[in-house]
Formats: sequence, structure tokens, C-alpha cells
Amino acid sequence: MTQLGSFPGGLLLDGQKRRSTQTAIRTTPISKKLILPMQQHIGEAAQEVVSIGDKVLKGQKIAQANGHMSVCLHAPSSGTVTAIDKQPVPHPSGLSAPCITIETDGEDRWIKRQGVADYSQLSDHEIRQRIRDAGIVGLGGAGFPSFIKLNPGIHHVIDTLILNGAECEPYITCDDMIMRERAKGIIEGIIIMRYALRVTQCIIAIEDNKPEAIVAMESALEKYPETDTIKVVVIPTRYPTGSEKQLIEVITQKQVPKNGLPLDLGIVLHNVATAYAIGRAIIHGEPLISRIVTVTGTDVKHAGNCETLFGTPISELLNFCNTHRHKDVPFVMGGPMMGYNLTADDLPVIKTSNCILVGVDNTSHQSTAMPCIRCGDCAVACPASLLPQQLYWYSRAKDLDKTREYNLFDCIECGCCSYVCPSEIPLVDYFRFAKTEIMHKQQEHQKSDIARQRHENRQARLEHEKAEKERRHLQRKLALAATQSNKEKAATGNNVGENK
Repeated sequence: MTQLGSFPGGLLLDGQKRRSTQTAIRTTPISKKLILPMQQHIGEAAQEVVSIGDKVLKGQKIAQANGHMSVCLHAPSSGTVTAIDKQPVPHPSGLSAPCITIETDGEDRWIKRQGVADYSQLSDHEIRQRIRDAGIVGLGGAGFPSFIKLNPGIHHVIDTLILNGAECEPYITCDDMIMRERAKGIIEGIIIMRYALRVTQCIIAIEDNKPEAIVAMESALEKYPETDTIKVVVIPTRYPTGSEKQLIEVITQKQVPKNGLPLDLGIVLHNVATAYAIGRAIIHGEPLISRIVTVTGTDVKHAGNCETLFGTPISELLNFCNTHRHKDVPFVMGGPMMGYNLTADDLPVIKTSNCILVGVDNTSHQSTAMPCIRCGDCAVACPASLLPQQLYWYSRAKDLDKTREYNLFDCIECGCCSYVCPSEIPLVDYFRFAKTEIMHKQQEHQKSDIARQRHENRQARLEHEKAEKERRHLQRKLALAATQSNKEKAATGNNVGENK
């Protein structure tokens, strides 16, 4: 692992991270009202198991996993369920979604927690089930259910677990700070994941612009004798190194196969904050009810990282950082490259809320983009070796088949192409539009196929019923004819007997 690889394209960006790393992680006060969307992760939304008026304790399950790709949801604090309805949620669409609202009582009373001191007493399945029940998803921003990644199945042999501590996007420092301050807890989670996956080596990948985090993680490893297979690997700072496929290429010099997964290379990748959450869930019996959120930007007076309960209105988090957002000020969840604009500041903090940016726009584009000059800068910057210019033309023309030919779905939406475009064309917006259109058409085709199949089944059923009806009618007709013939024969026989 001493020889590192690289990936094409990418950018060297001004990190702007010092602003939010000058103070230790702070704890956001408990809000009087917590709004908890039932879908805070990739996959199916959880299903509520509480009713309006129910009293709940901190850590109590309030929504059950519903479907294979789903996890549970828990009360972040004790209080009363006051509503189960649709409310605005932090999402690029700006739409509402089903939520559970809890009015907190200020007592913050926990449920009885049942941790496991010796994780080796649990089977792999039991560990995954506890992680699912704890509601843990990837905390790097994507929100993929963590228990699924720990179940590679019988067709894959995993030999390497990579912990992503790269955090390459500007401004975001929540992973940096959790590695600095909670390295021991991260190592505990890594050891559990290593046990569940039965891997031979674990790599903690940290960019070289995080010297404090590197020292903290290496010091924590020295205190665990069973961590000889866990290594800290320092990688160059370059955006988007933190993206899954790019990080794997840097660490292993291997490329994830096209239309493949890291599993195909025998690799599983998790975020360092996810490892910390897994350790808390297994050892201490604590479900995922909070996360560390970076609050920063040019308009944030007291930037930093705050451990915040899910459901806390973002406005209260901003107030805690002595920040008031004006309506005309850019307001972004996530980083300036891959984040998205929020419609209001009363939206709740959710599991994927890794950063809140105030005063930093996530786009440098003017309202009217200039024509493409075919400079090719976008292709040079693309870390996925795509041709963004061609994808732009076909997306704009709505030639969706061509966008697929040019590997549209290999785009990781990192924004490198948009960032370097001299014409300031919002390229990623076009790519997202094309992806959405393709997925929408696929859904329509699936609906059409289901409707056609249903129609064909109905026609076949009607034909079968018709044929069966005709068969029964013929049988009755033949039976009637046979009966009539027998009667005639009997009558003829009687006549003959009488004549004799």
C-alpha cells in the first residue's frame, strides 16, 4: 500500500476549512420541536410505529424499516408525538414528505440501552441486524443503508475495508473533527466492521491537509493491540478524491468495473463517521439520533461543528452559531460543489446533513450561460473520463439514447466540469435532468409493460374462459344428444317387445 494510484481530471480547490476547525465540537441545544422525515436515506421510507399523542423516550424506535433497503428511525429526545403528516424536508425538489413531529419535554430521558461488550459473541447477521435496527446509514452525505454494505453475499469475497476520511469538498470539516476528537470510537467501529466482513486489511484514508486527524487516528491505533491490520494511509488532497471510485483507484490502483461495484474488487468502503456510529450502536446500544454538522460560510459569525439531534430546525442551528440568514443570501446543504440550495431555514437536520453553508453559493454561473466554445476543459477536469461537452449537447437536445451511449450514468455529479467551464454552463444540471428523464421513461416503460402484461393475461384468461365455456357447452350438448339417443333406443326396444 506504499504505492498510491491516481485518477484522471480532478481539481485543486481552496479548502476553506480552517474557518470551522478552530473550536471543538459543540452540542446544539435540544429543540422544543423535532421534525423527523421517515425517509432520510437511499431506499424505502420507514413506516411509523407510533401514534399522535404517544409518549416516547430518547432512542425509542418510532418508525420501522419497511422493505429491504430501509432502516429504522428513532426519537432523538423524549417527548410527545404531536403530528404524523407531510412537511417540507431538505431536498433539491423542495417538496414535502411524511414526517413525525415530536414535542420534546426537556428531560432527554433515554430508553434502556443494551450494548454488547464482546461483539465477537454476535454473528455477522446479528451485527448487521443491530446496525439496521439502529438506523445507521452512510454519514458521508449519500445515506446508503450501512447494513447492506456489510453483507457482500456468497458471490463476493471481501479482503479490504476502506474508511473514507478524505472529505475533499471545500468547507466541510465534520469528518476531520470527528477523527480529531473521537478517534477511539472510530477504531471501535472499524474493528466491529472488520469482524463482520472477515477482511484481511483495513485502510483509513485521510487527505494530507488534515495533519491533526492523521496524528489522532495513528495514536488511537497504537492503543489497540488487535489493530495490526488497520493502517492510516495519507493521500494527496485533490477533489473529488473522497468519491468512492476515485478513492479506491488512489488507494489500490484498481478501477471499479464499468457498471460494477467495489464488491467486484473485494472492497467495501465506509465513512469514518459511520464507523463511529456503528461502534456506539453495537457497544453502547445507542441508535443513530444525531450527527456532527459543519456550519460555515462567509456569513457565519461563529463557524464550527455541532453535534445536532435529527429533526432540529436548521434555523436553530444557525442561531446557535450566532448567524441570521437573510433571504437573498445563498443557503446550501452540503458543499459548494455537490450541495444543493435549501428553500427555507426551518427545514430539519437529517442523517445526510453533513454541512450547512451560508453566504457561499454552490454555483458560480451567471443567470444566462454563454455558448459552448468547445475548449475541452470539461473533459480534462472530468474524474470519470467522460466527455461532458458531448453529454451536454445530447442532454440539451433530449437525445437520451445518445447520452447513455456516452455513459451518462458514470457521471458522479462532482461539478468539476461546471467549475472549469469558461462559458459558465451549468453542465451538471443538464446531466441531472437527462438522468431524471431516463429514469422517468424507464418507469413509464415498466408501467406500460405491466399494463400490457395485465392486458395480455386478461385476454388469455377470457380466451380460456370462452374455450372452457364452449367445451362445457359441447359436453352438455353431447350428453344431451346421448341421453336423447338412449331414450330413442329404449323407446324402440319397448315397441319391438310389444309387437312380439
